[in-house]
Amino acid sequence: MEWFQRLQTAYNLIRPVLDVAILAFLLYKAYELLVKTQAVQLVKGAGFVALVYAVAYLFKLTTLQWLLTILTPGFFIAIAIVFQPELRKIIIHLGQGTFFQPDSKPRIGQLEAVITAAEILSRQRRGALVVFPRRVNIKNIIDTGTRINGEISSSLIIAIFEFDGPLHDGAMIIQNGRIVAAGCFLPLSEQQDIRKSFGTRHRASLGMSEQSDAVILVVSEETGAISLAYDAKLYYDLSPIEVTRKLKDLLDRGVRGRRLDSSGDGTAFPGAAIPPALDAQSLSDEKEGYGE
Repeated sequence: MEWFQRLQTAYNLIRPVLDVAILAFLLYKAYELLVKTQAVQLVKGAGFVALVYAVAYLFKLTTLQWLLTILTPGFFIAIAIVFQPELRKIIIHLGQGTFFQPDSKPRIGQLEAVITAAEILSRQRRGALVVFPRRVNIKNIIDTGTRINGEISSSLIIAIFEFDGPLHDGAMIIQNGRIVAAGCFLPLSEQQDIRKSFGTRHRASLGMSEQSDAVILVVSEETGAISLAYDAKLYYDLSPIEVTRKLKDLLDRGVRGRRLDSSGDGTAFPGAAIPPALDAQSLSDEKEGYGE
């Protein structure tokens, strides 16, 4: 029994540290989840109401306290209605994501094969849409396409996105170092301020980045521009070097990537902005999408 008492004594010593560490981990994951689902506004609103209530309580503003007590339940119901898309995304992340799931990123040679294929498709003005899942499970998206489970190669990627091919209009999923599926249908973006200057392919990449933590590579069929979408942002018209660097960085860490700085080759925007180098008409004429 002496060893058990020693073990219990040791546990009592490390228990506060373990308690704080687990709590900090959960708070960090909760913050990461809120940022990925664009639900920070929800927390800010609740924090503002709590701050006003604290001020009213501190200065004994009884009328304001009474009013807040009456309005607060309705306020939270209104939040649930207004932020319904964000709350749904949080539930999706909780149901599909796993905290300890390892990153399933392609090897450097495989990643270079994807970039090479993207450059060739860009020069030939062929559209492409490639999804790199990170931690959030996207099995429901994979099931919408055709299972391939093939080795990653530039030739195979180019062949899949060949004009008039049966799979060229959908998205390709690359996971665990293999081409898992092609011809997959992605959800379109829910952002209301997206201009009609973007084709369906870019809208689908934004939609996928809103509902998961995946990184999506897009090749424009009309302009040949190569873009990346992640964290509900679209980084348009990147150079192959910049695409390679960002993909390696994002897939290596498997976490929310940093935005491009002002010296980068691309322009980041949520869908409302149009790159300065292109006018609205040239982009709106893009015939990009599933079956267009």
